[in-house]
Amino acid sequence: MSPSHAPARRGAASWFGLDTGTRTLGEADDLAHELVDRLRLPESAVVCTHLVRLGEPHVALSLAVPPGFDGVWNELTRYAEHGTAGAAGGSGRSGRPDLAAAAALAAAEHQAGTGGRAVVFPGSAALRGTVLAGELLARSAIGRLVVFGGQPPEAGDLLETRDHVRPEWRDGELVLAVTRIHNGRFAPFEAAPSAVCQADQISP
Repeated sequence: MSPSHAPARRGAASWFGLDTGTRTLGEADDLAHELVDRLRLPESAVVCTHLVRLGEPHVALSLAVPPGFDGVWNELTRYAEHGTAGAAGGSGRSGRPDLAAAAALAAAEHQAGTGGRAVVFPGSAALRGTVLAGELLARSAIGRLVVFGGQPPEAGDLLETRDHVRPEWRDGELVLAVTRIHNGRFAPFEAAPSAVCQADQISP
């Protein structure tokens, strides 16, 4: 992983959480991209989704941004102004208490590097079409590829991104689960939300 694509981590970021009660991963992905645009987040930012199973199952978001990046907290609290969302960050919590608590847990999980499905991360915008496995690792913040029950791709193996790459935090590292497909190529294990039954995405 090149230094220019090192993900924001401990000591080099500020972490925030946002919970709007989003019911599906697809909607959460859309909200993540909306936040990137509204906040004009830099390439070094990381935005993740987190499944919340307390109460009604839904999806919360976490953000890691460079320290001193102004306006993030104020913008997140606007989502919580009418009591329909909760936000959490270094300045405390805002909005509906239960959603703010879930937002705080999402931010803490992201900060610890123990969970969170990354939607936006350094290099993610370039992961389109078919790429070499080695190039994916060199050009993005993804640190490792894993295959269930098999050997991971070698640097020269082709990976069909399907324009949907969602690595997860595991032990402080972004890890992408992939599966072998036709002609010996690989693809991300997670299919795009439009191809998945929405009700199954966050089932208990």
